[in-house]
Amino acid sequence: MADLSKYRNIGIFAHVDAGKTTTTERILSLTGKIHRIGEVHDGEATTDFMDQERERGITIQSAATSCMWNDHRFNIIDTPGHVDFTIEVYRSLKVLDGGVGVFCGSGGVEPQSETNWRYANDSEVARIIFVNKLDRIGADFYRVVDQIKKVLGAKPLVMVLPIGTEDNFVGMVDLLTRKAWVWDGSDDPMKYKLEDVPADMVDDVEKYREELIETALEHDDDAMEKYLEGEEPDVDTIKQCIRKGTIELDFFPTYCGSAFKNKGVQLVLDAVIDYLPDPTEVKPQPEVDLEGNETGELAVVDPNKPLRALAFKIMDDRYGALTFIRIYSGKLEKGTNVLNTYTGKTERIGRIVEMHADSRQELNSAQAGDIVAILGMKNVQTGHTLCDPKAPATLEPMVFPDPVISMAVAPKDKSASEKLGVALGKMIAEDPSFRVETDEDSGETILKGMGELHLDIKIDILKRTHGVDVEAGKPQVAYRETITQRIEDTYTHKKQTGGAGQFGKIDYYIEPGESGSGYQFESKVTGGNVPREFWPAIDKGFKDCMDNGVLAGFPCVDVKVTLHDGAFHAVDSSAVAFELAAKAAYRASMPKAGPQLLEPIMRVDVYTPDDHVGDVIGDLNRRRGMIKSQEAGVTGVHIKGEVPLAEMFGYIGDLRTMTSGRGQFSMEFSHYLPCPKNVADEVIKEAQARNAA
Repeated sequence: MADLSKYRNIGIFAHVDAGKTTTTERILSLTGKIHRIGEVHDGEATTDFMDQERERGITIQSAATSCMWNDHRFNIIDTPGHVDFTIEVYRSLKVLDGGVGVFCGSGGVEPQSETNWRYANDSEVARIIFVNKLDRIGADFYRVVDQIKKVLGAKPLVMVLPIGTEDNFVGMVDLLTRKAWVWDGSDDPMKYKLEDVPADMVDDVEKYREELIETALEHDDDAMEKYLEGEEPDVDTIKQCIRKGTIELDFFPTYCGSAFKNKGVQLVLDAVIDYLPDPTEVKPQPEVDLEGNETGELAVVDPNKPLRALAFKIMDDRYGALTFIRIYSGKLEKGTNVLNTYTGKTERIGRIVEMHADSRQELNSAQAGDIVAILGMKNVQTGHTLCDPKAPATLEPMVFPDPVISMAVAPKDKSASEKLGVALGKMIAEDPSFRVETDEDSGETILKGMGELHLDIKIDILKRTHGVDVEAGKPQVAYRETITQRIEDTYTHKKQTGGAGQFGKIDYYIEPGESGSGYQFESKVTGGNVPREFWPAIDKGFKDCMDNGVLAGFPCVDVKVTLHDGAFHAVDSSAVAFELAAKAAYRASMPKAGPQLLEPIMRVDVYTPDDHVGDVIGDLNRRRGMIKSQEAGVTGVHIKGEVPLAEMFGYIGDLRTMTSGRGQFSMEFSHYLPCPKNVADEVIKEAQARNAA
């Protein structure tokens, strides 16, 4: 049985272009997993195996791989940095025990780094920090450490100091051992020497070393007491204290280097072993019942306990669907049956494989702590729990954000039409933030996603991976509708046919709900005027209508309906009659309640060189944006603001034009706000024209 103390399940996450994939590539090379390093800019990185990733030089989907370092097994997930694919980061962090946050030495804490850091905080994942690209112009290790404190509100624990900067960056000093790691200029990771600390760095090294020891020893009172009396603890004691503080998220050991130039990656690998938790040291996953309430039981990481595993990713490849799972407890063996608690059905485990990007190695079994893939699972989706049929339990499921952008697609010919449904089915299973709907009136297929790039990639995958040629329409904004006034109304549904008729009378209030509350229903009927068994039918009638607002047909949110009286007929009343009464009441009353169109507002973070700040801010103001803050860095300015999504289409092209190709931006959904009247009128007019057509 494998020794779980020698397992490390880690993710590598960062902003676009901070060097995650390059760092992963160096780790695989150093651990002997690959023998030729592939570069991202050549489109040859091991973990970027999709055509779209290789062409664009970005990571789109998280890739899993395993390797060994100093007798320890690493399960590594390389995650995307682009904001449209943060869902991949979120679901990876959900199943990992530790992470390596990579920051660019010149770019510092960039927009997406903040989002990923927030996700990691939510998931309570212990992290070490790697400040990469210190060989680049404008790189400054100390400035990035300062930004991590100010922007992320985190406490970096500096473990190494860089020797030289930019072109003169040759290595780093390990503060614990007071040894300088100096590489020669050959870019061979193994060609380094351990030397004494350079004379001009001795004072800095002692200052930072003292800070390091004092921070670490806060986790050991005895050692701290001896230290204050002048007795320095040994390196092993300090390491144990750092490990404890890292796992408790009190601080984050911080390293530096240049992954591309092969400098500093060994120290990061050693730090993963020394300071990041093994599967048994992480808070056990809570188990929940089918309604999502915690049962008080925990999935303790132990191979001898009943099986508990979480499916966190589905990937379709040439051999069929691959289901990536993290095993929290128990064992998984080939040929056994497991229960999917979401569907209530058992499935047989056919083949278990260990993944290395897109290649694989067959396994007969896997155990608690492992991240593996299973071939041929039929009804398993992201977030489903697989467990022992004799001891069923559900792990906390994943929650995914709603899409904010949609686009109509139509197949170019009949053969493409048949393939489209199958291809979309596979793509939905792979990516829970991607949704597909059919417009009932026009029959169009509507794709919904997290951003323009997200949908752009999906259409590319349809064409290339699945061979389906489609014509894409213009991206559309996911508007919402709500109401602004409280109204009291009544409605009677009466229909007389041969035999029993239909009768249902309801008296109700419709009022604006709390922001973010969605739809709420309450009954205050007393005295049996509307029998209790009909309340769910009335609730269902109103709820079904909320998908179609009265202004432009967009879903209606933040509405509360209160039933306070009504009447029924002993023979003619039925659940159907009351449901129809509620539907008609919705259509009659909502136009009187001051309906209003809401638009999605995006949190936008723009990076621009100093000389283009005025142009960028002026442009955001023209887009109805609200500037929240400006922060000057060494190489440029970060502008944060909130802008309606409707105004952000094609922004990347405009930003590049304004900043001579040097600007970058990221955006994510923030909240909904009422639309200005001129915008709302235009949207409603378009919707009416579409419905008329």
